[in-house]
Amino acid sequence: MNVKAAELPPAIARGVSQVDFQADYRTALCFIVALFVGGWQFGVFGLLGAAVATLTAVVLGVSSDRVTGGLEGFNGTLIGVALVLYFDVHWVTVLLVIIGSIMGSVLTSALVALLGPYNLPTFTAPFCAITTFLVIGAPAFERIWRGRSMAPPPSAAYPGRELTFTDLWQGLFNGIGQVFFQGKWYVGLIFLIGLWFGGWLVALAALLSSAVGIVVAIVLGAPAADIGAGLYGYNAVLTGIALTGTFVALSRLGVLYAVAGAVSAAVLTAFVTDLFEPVGGHTLTWPFVLVTWIFLAAVPAFSGLRRSPT
Repeated sequence: MNVKAAELPPAIARGVSQVDFQADYRTALCFIVALFVGGWQFGVFGLLGAAVATLTAVVLGVSSDRVTGGLEGFNGTLIGVALVLYFDVHWVTVLLVIIGSIMGSVLTSALVALLGPYNLPTFTAPFCAITTFLVIGAPAFERIWRGRSMAPPPSAAYPGRELTFTDLWQGLFNGIGQVFFQGKWYVGLIFLIGLWFGGWLVALAALLSSAVGIVVAIVLGAPAADIGAGLYGYNAVLTGIALTGTFVALSRLGVLYAVAGAVSAAVLTAFVTDLFEPVGGHTLTWPFVLVTWIFLAAVPAFSGLRRSPT
């Protein structure tokens, strides 16, 4: 075993912060606090998913650099948070998070091998795939589903409601919190503070990308309640952070490229939501994954852009 026992707790914590590509321990602590503020179940199940995914990677002999950097835990974090949101606190949910995080760890390694030659990260694709499969299949199992129904979007309860200033400022923070399925503006603010510890540019990119998502949603006529809930912001946030200095070198053209990516992710959010509507509308972070893969794959073709050193 290349990873020492003392290195596991910080590795698991970084597995939470790496959802937003951050490895700073202060960011990790802020993110963990934010999850518990959102609800104890999100903190517990998010850490459970991160721990299981990280330990699975250790047992299977994944590179110690990936493990200690938290790169093997962030998909497990999101799997844990998503499944407790969908299935509530139950012993079956615990079992699903453990199984899903193990599957996510294996899928992460598979994607690392497949995407490595193209210099493309896995991003949250393992989380998206595992969670989509589990949630779509859940109604077939009574001990999992227990007569539940997927919660409708906020707009279903407030159809035709006019957009307010409250929707705008809360949606700005909710767009950051919804990366972790959190819809309380003050939880999003805690996540933003955590991003600030990762660097002011990261925090600014997240805030502006959330604003981009809001503007796109308004221009295209999205429901006000969904805008206020941050549902059109979070994929734009992840895309904006990824393309603003994280995976694409920072430049004026690079910033415009990141804005284009954030716009694309916001637009694709509606498409993916409608695509999955027959099975519950599980958008997850699919728009971010697809858009950012495409934008990164295209970088070598543009003389004005270059990838950030990794």
